[in-house]
Amino acid sequence: MVKKTKKTVRARPSVDEYFTAMAELVSTRSTCIRRQFGSVIVQNNHVISTGYNGAPKDMPHCIEIGCLRDELRIPSGTKHEICRGVHSEQNAIIQCAIHGESTLGGTLYVTGYPCKICAKMIINAMIKRVVVSGQYSDTEGIDLLKEAGIEVYEMKKQAKDLLDDVIDLKESWQRE
Repeated sequence: MVKKTKKTVRARPSVDEYFTAMAELVSTRSTCIRRQFGSVIVQNNHVISTGYNGAPKDMPHCIEIGCLRDELRIPSGTKHEICRGVHSEQNAIIQCAIHGESTLGGTLYVTGYPCKICAKMIINAMIKRVVVSGQYSDTEGIDLLKEAGIEVYEMKKQAKDLLDDVIDLKESWQRE
């Protein structure tokens, strides 16, 4: 029996690049004035939830009424409780709860460091791996995740750059 070798016709993004690019696309729905975050929760290479940062359901968004944190000149990464927005990681976990999807052992892709509040939710949601593709001034969340034994992988590129790369890659092999 002769074993056939696979011939690669074109390059594809890695699984982490693919879901990170997806998280960046999700972030475009954010209604935060300061910074747009996107999250994707994956089980067995299957998306089970997405989330972006914005006001609670059916409440006015910051892009409509302004940002209290800006008005009060609150530095980024501090006093999270004053923000009216729900973080992307929180929204993704909440969507799993609403739709009956278990986060146990899943991977969370997020476009910036989770804050310490989100990190505690990720730990309790029993997510096993977090892939981060951007930074944030609050690094305590990353420390908490690592202390809890959650694998944290930081992408070398920012999420936006990865999304651009994935689009460019597709265009490079697209036929007319």
